[in-house]
Amino acid sequence: MTNADATHRVEITPNPHRLRVIHRGITIADTRRGLTLRETGLPEVFYFPREDVNMSRLHRSESGSHCPYKGDASYFHLLTEEDGPVVDAAWSYESPLPGAEAIKLCVAFYPSRVDRIDQTS
Repeated sequence: MTNADATHRVEITPNPHRLRVIHRGITIADTRRGLTLRETGLPEVFYFPREDVNMSRLHRSESGSHCPYKGDASYFHLLTEEDGPVVDAAWSYESPLPGAEAIKLCVAFYPSRVDRIDQTS
């Protein structure tokens, strides 16, 4: 995908590996249908289909952001029993811009806000 800035790229590809998000010993997301998003100047991000995310552990927050290449993101707090909510631990593009449609209604997690994001065979 290219936009007005021809040097900026967003590439979304199916990830052939098993992807999991684990926090405090609890699996929050587990999929073999994940996507990898590579964007110019940023680390790659794994996106999980909502069907493979324990959405009962996520609570929509008031936060949001806008990316000129992907659109408006909604954020979620990760609910834990021990530590309370992990603020804005995950995000999702519910109506992504053209070229980023593959991540519609998928969820991504900040690696710094969860214990682990695993990619295995």
